[in-house]
Amino acid sequence: MKSTIEPFTILFLGTQMEVAGAQRLLLAQARWLHRKGYRVQAVFFYDKQGLQPTWQAANPFPVISLDGWKENTPLLFNIPRLVGALLALFRLLKKDIKVIVTFTPHSNLLGLPLAWLARVPGRVGTHHGFILGSSRWMSRLHGRLTNSRLCSVMVAVSAQVREHAIRVEKAKDSKLVVIQNGIEPLAQTVGTIMDRETIREQLGVSANGLLLLTVGRLTVQKGHTVLLDVIAQIASRYPRALFAFAGDGPQRSHLVAQAARLGISDRVLFLGVRTDVANLLQAADIFVQPSLSEGLSIALLEALFAGLPVVATRAGGVVDVVENGESALLVPTGDVQALATALGQVLDDASLRKRLAHTGQARAQANYSIEKMCKAYENLMKGLLLGT
Repeated sequence: MKSTIEPFTILFLGTQMEVAGAQRLLLAQARWLHRKGYRVQAVFFYDKQGLQPTWQAANPFPVISLDGWKENTPLLFNIPRLVGALLALFRLLKKDIKVIVTFTPHSNLLGLPLAWLARVPGRVGTHHGFILGSSRWMSRLHGRLTNSRLCSVMVAVSAQVREHAIRVEKAKDSKLVVIQNGIEPLAQTVGTIMDRETIREQLGVSANGLLLLTVGRLTVQKGHTVLLDVIAQIASRYPRALFAFAGDGPQRSHLVAQAARLGISDRVLFLGVRTDVANLLQAADIFVQPSLSEGLSIALLEALFAGLPVVATRAGGVVDVVENGESALLVPTGDVQALATALGQVLDDASLRKRLAHTGQARAQANYSIEKMCKAYENLMKGLLLGT
């Protein structure tokens, strides 16, 4: 067996094209490895938000939608689409793909068995954390996949995710490896960063106002209902504070109704899907992450790299990324009073905001770079192909 290996062909597989952390992570890895000379392609089962043309124009490698699902379509009509997508994926895998890297439980469960059938030698799944509301049978099936020969190795994005896979999914320790997420600073991945004051003016932030930002899909696990209860509790004490929710999802109408019921609609901005998160981070004063569960949050890393003070819950890999009182303020998940107290601390104390921002940014830059993460994946892939 050769001790070195030339750049090879890698297929990255995601479930859906949408503006979210896992997708940004997939494309960032593909870009890094492409720059290193690897032949890469990014493949998704379907394009949820019509992003394929934009993503293809922004990347120098193939970005492919298999058109395997259509939103708001009966299952009976989606089954033929999914079968067609699986056949198309199998054909792609047969074209000298040496390594497949799959993201999310669905792409793991669909992509890794197909890659085994296509005789792809390196089959790398990734585990980004527990998903609230997922069924017990899905967890068991995912654990069995991890333990089987269909999967060469399953990458957990934090020690907490690894422990969850072992405890809940009954995954074997020997099939799991931890590689923490890393990111490209958003300022390096967008065309133009707008002036801070211009963005704040567009958002309606007053000249002496404080903008608190949270970024993430509007789903139960992101804890937005908790944050709205917190806002209702502290809004009268902090009339200069405005809260922006960037993202969309199935909880949006519920959250809008909750804000109205709590009488805080004028203090909350529901911004929807944003492709200019870098601009929002530039405009914000504080980043809030109220998640009930996380793997290792890309949005959190982006906020730290942008130099924002962070208030977050102790969800998943968050405790790996930051230290309470040093690089962020951390509170228990789902605890309205604790989150309200922590937000009050940073709203009241400009020197605390400055200290948290400085320490958090330095910690992120030292430990969660795209270079560090991708080098670990590169070494893992090479090891699989070399049989080490």
